[in-house]
Amino acid sequence: MLLGAIADDLTGATDLALILSREGMNVVQVNGLPKDTSPFGSADAVIIALKSRTIEPGEAVKQSLSAAKLLLEAGAKQLFFKYCSTFDSTDKGNIGPVTDALLELLGESRTIACPAFPANGRTVFQGHLFVGSQLLSESPLRDHPLTPMRDPNLVRVLQRQSVNEVSLISHRLVASGSDAVANALVELNGIAIVDAIDDEDLRAVGHAVRDLKLITGGSAVAQGLPENFRTSGLLNGADNRSESPIANGGAVILAGSCSAATRRQIDAAKLAGVPTLQLSALDIARGQTTAEDVIAFVKSHRGSVLPPLVYSSAEPDIVALAQKELGREAAGLVVEKLLGDAAFGLSKQGYNRFIIAGGETSGAVVQALGAEAFWIGPEIDPGVPLVTSSGNEPVRLALKSGNFGSDNFFIKAWEMMA
Repeated sequence: MLLGAIADDLTGATDLALILSREGMNVVQVNGLPKDTSPFGSADAVIIALKSRTIEPGEAVKQSLSAAKLLLEAGAKQLFFKYCSTFDSTDKGNIGPVTDALLELLGESRTIACPAFPANGRTVFQGHLFVGSQLLSESPLRDHPLTPMRDPNLVRVLQRQSVNEVSLISHRLVASGSDAVANALVELNGIAIVDAIDDEDLRAVGHAVRDLKLITGGSAVAQGLPENFRTSGLLNGADNRSESPIANGGAVILAGSCSAATRRQIDAAKLAGVPTLQLSALDIARGQTTAEDVIAFVKSHRGSVLPPLVYSSAEPDIVALAQKELGREAAGLVVEKLLGDAAFGLSKQGYNRFIIAGGETSGAVVQALGAEAFWIGPEIDPGVPLVTSSGNEPVRLALKSGNFGSDNFFIKAWEMMA
């Protein structure tokens, strides 16, 4: 193994796997913390997808360290801690605490933090994170139900979480090229937020971090890493992937994300004639809506041209009402569990194509389906590939981070997997 990656949610892991695969690495994605290194195979890069973005910081650190130790045991020469390109985190963590713990594990005192993903409108300039033309704090992410992002200055945000000194490598230096960035990293002590406004910047950064043992950031910064291994003669370009054949089966779209992007995608699906069922966290918690109800709805549209859509996505004020009554975390968990239970029930009745919106929802569904590892397929939209699970009964999935994808993502995903 050359690169070992730890992702704090499942869709982010898949996004990273796609980028590394596209750049010529043989990639295995493992879903959840494995017991040993056996699922890794002979991959150039292994990504362990955790569900640690919004859990208690101490538990996120524990899981991340366990994953890192397995990757190092398997021979990883460099570790990558992947988090969301919108830096989803609170003042208590989890990005800072996990980064600090990984540095300590490796005996290192320096790394970078670069969440930029220009293809999806996420850029960092003067240490400030932008979503499109808006500062993060002025974008819809300011109202994220679990990690509201009200401060766009990543140096300030990360410093509130980390015991290490947080500094900035500005765009002026990045634009000077990879050697200038590498020279700055030699003098670095702590964590550097790195500016990047386009893919050229990210490739320069990727080349500059070739000697770091730990890299942290969004998936896009990883696009420059495979070339480092190739230049050093470690990456031979052989591809040992083999996609599992999949039988014809039923399909469903499940959306748990409440992001503005997912809500637009739901509206577009309705306009296209997709049958829909909206869920309420309060109704689920009260036992008024069950997994059996969802399964019955989906099966009633088995003959539809387009797969049915079941969603809990709602406007921020509606989400806030559910959170007020049930609690912030419980409101999300009841929905995730129901959608996971529904997916499991549907899989037992011949459904083997699932389009999922939302990182937490994707994690719940993948866990319910028992999909231990993935083959990475073609790209649907930037950062979102089709994937096929390994094993005797493979399923095909499109796992979309809530903020990703074009407005017609659900239709595009279905057309590619049909």
